Amino acid sequence: MLSEKTIAVIIPAYNEETQIRRVLDTMPEFVDRMIVVNDCSTDQTAQVVQDYMDSQRPDAVELRRASYAVEERTLYNRADVIVQQRNRDEWQYFTPADIVNHIPHKERIILINHRKNAGVGAAVATGYKWCKDYGIDCAAVMNGDGQMDPAELESICRPVVGGEVEYVKGNRLRHPSARLVIPKVRLIGNSILSLVTSMCSGYWRMSDSQSGYTSISKKALNAIALHKIYPSYGMPNDMLVKLNIACCTIREVESKPVYHVGEQSKMNESKVFFHIYWLLIAGFFQRLWGKHFFHPLFVFYHLGLFFFGVSLPYLWKIVNLAIIQGQAVNPVTLLVFMFLFTTGVQAIIWGLWMDIQENERLYTR
Repeated sequence: MLSEKTIAVIIPAYNEETQIRRVLDTMPEFVDRMIVVNDCSTDQTAQVVQDYMDSQRPDAVELRRASYAVEERTLYNRADVIVQQRNRDEWQYFTPADIVNHIPHKERIILINHRKNAGVGAAVATGYKWCKDYGIDCAAVMNGDGQMDPAELESICRPVVGGEVEYVKGNRLRHPSARLVIPKVRLIGNSILSLVTSMCSGYWRMSDSQSGYTSISKKALNAIALHKIYPSYGMPNDMLVKLNIACCTIREVESKPVYHVGEQSKMNESKVFFHIYWLLIAGFFQRLWGKHFFHPLFVFYHLGLFFFGVSLPYLWKIVNLAIIQGQAVNPVTLLVFMFLFTTGVQAIIWGLWMDIQENERLYTR
């Protein structure tokens, strides 16, 4: 525990038989639960964790599982009853899984086996649901490949434990070694994705969107639909959109980039980036319609996109006449294009400015 708050670490694992034991061995003492979510590995990951569990004594801090018993409905508690029913029934929307432990309320290591491979995001969502059901105060995520330094876990959890923010992300790009350690392709791709994610999520000052080293508060776990978290590698980006819609505060904490510790990358960068960009575009409009529908920035963004889109046929006409055919362009066509284009750009800039001002309070240092 930290400051009398329960701490759980979710460890999504897929084919990490060579790495997972070191992650478990190096976990700090203040961690009350290590929740290994085995995403239907094809190697011996589950067996390695099971053997490790068998060697441990079940002497962890005892937790009480939420019963989600539906109260008798009265004139005033209908909203509470609906929430209880949702929490009780939502396991059906998660990836089918089996909890190996017989006494999970007393055991420090929890092993959850997915019945099918669903992706790292789905594994984290399963771990989040377990933490929600057991009332964990702070739930962190450390991947099973050993690329996250356990010594930094306390700094990741402290802001959440202290009630300062609802969500913390490790920021590898702030570390002095970032340009020296992170592979160049990943550094460039991460920087571009972080820029796009900051705009689409509304957390404009965030600079390492792809970091999976995170912690989240009990309040935030109850504020978002956990079963709707994107199941694959776009999970960190989708998570930020959902947190912003729920008006959760976030902070980035410096963390070191760790590579060449025996991990094996399972990510196809080009394929993943393509999917993440589409996910972010969808998340941007989801945020506008779900959170800012009655805000002026909603109007400015949509007007800007409308005028900009309408100007494109005029732009093509001008290019076709002036460059391809070498003919003179009708001044009216040119004026219409300039009006639509500049109006669209100005409206988008106003929308961006309002968006930054509106969400500034959600990013803390």
